[in-house]
Amino acid sequence: MKKTKTILGLSLLAIGGLTLVAADHIDAPAVKDTASDITDYYAFQGQDTNNMVFVVNTQGLLSPANTAAASFNENVLIEVNIDNTGDNKEDLVIQAIRKGDKMYFFGPYAPATTGKSSTIDMSKSSGNVMISKYGASAITASQNGMKFFAGPRDDPFFFDLGQYLDILDGKASGFRTTGIDTFAGTNVLSVVIEVPKSKLGTAATLNTWVETKKKQ
Repeated sequence: MKKTKTILGLSLLAIGGLTLVAADHIDAPAVKDTASDITDYYAFQGQDTNNMVFVVNTQGLLSPANTAAASFNENVLIEVNIDNTGDNKEDLVIQAIRKGDKMYFFGPYAPATTGKSSTIDMSKSSGNVMISKYGASAITASQNGMKFFAGPRDDPFFFDLGQYLDILDGKASGFRTTGIDTFAGTNVLSVVIEVPKSKLGTAATLNTWVETKKKQ
């Protein structure tokens, strides 16, 4: 069993059949520019409509030169929390943690503890995947009805930071029809999990959020 402690705030989504996104490219000094820094969280129905897809992006604004050297930290757990009863407490978790050249996945399963502290139930292993390298073809794995990916990807979030700052300064009244993507040419480290809806309960709506937790 591995014990972990939350070192990052949460990104919260409610899923009711739509694609939803939570984004945060600026974090507290304790996690900024570390493997714990979550940039985006996406949750959506898969191309196979029987499945849900969860995407956690970390370590944003990586330049091409820095992407090759960036890596997931073996002491940082990525945890997707799923509330399927509407009480805003995680009923299920899906956990991902790196060991060597692979990312290992556990769940979805009901956690022994909820909140800021977590443990990994090693008996709930759902699969693993080789971590893809920058510039190489993406490696995916399919195990136990689930699909997995871990590795660098182009930052998918579009934001015109310059125009946003002009709006705050009163220099502009709104965003431009065609903005300038501040994140163009930068990368993130992504973890992607596709899971059958049947593993997530029978609720019509799920509340879901993601955390990174550091091993103590």
